[in-house]
Amino acid sequence: MNIAILTAGGIGSRTHQDLPKQFITVDNKPIIVYTLEAFQQHPNIDEIYVACLEGWNNVLDAYAKQFNISKLKRIVTGGKTGQESIYNALTAIANDHIDTSDIVVMVHDGNRPMVSQDIITDNIVKQKIFGSAVAVIPTAEVVFVSKDGCVSNEALNREELWRTQTPHSYNFDELWSIHQKAIKDGIINTAASCSLMQHYGYTTYFSKGSEKNIKITTVEDIEIFKALLNAKNDSWIKK
Repeated sequence: MNIAILTAGGIGSRTHQDLPKQFITVDNKPIIVYTLEAFQQHPNIDEIYVACLEGWNNVLDAYAKQFNISKLKRIVTGGKTGQESIYNALTAIANDHIDTSDIVVMVHDGNRPMVSQDIITDNIVKQKIFGSAVAVIPTAEVVFVSKDGCVSNEALNREELWRTQTPHSYNFDELWSIHQKAIKDGIINTAASCSLMQHYGYTTYFSKGSEKNIKITTVEDIEIFKALLNAKNDSWIKK
């Protein structure tokens, strides 16, 4: 069984809008709904759990009904951190399923609405082969190291740098165990599951990402998302 966990607990402070970023409407549809639809449409996703910003659960539930997100199993209240939001969703899964041994969880940012069916599929395939999978893309730009954001004397080798996106997929029992261990160890503010897993010695295996799989955090990102929604390739462009 493949279960998607969507994190949608952010307040969207960097967008400077009156609504949380995941509920901002683009072309008559909230951003979070685009993300939900991507996993709803994938034939290998069985259930969806959403860790939602406190106070917005009923709004999200209404949108899910309006847009026929039938795979939505449960909406849980998100935490103060990404780690806590994921933990809350994992707790709900543990409570809802007697046997979790065959469950794979796919953690995805709720504000990455352009995740494609190919990205989801490749993530599932790589997790099945290697036991885990993290969507990544190569680093195309030069990356400078700077302590003050004003000056640098060091550049990193971009050939060895890979930018993580989501989804991140793991066997439920492994991820659940690591999250419980992290809390006991006082680790409470690790946003990405892949970082937490690496901290405890797990190897990160890569799956397909895309430059289009943007994470919406600013107004500029919303503008890019809207452009991508309406973009069409010219017939002469080779894929």
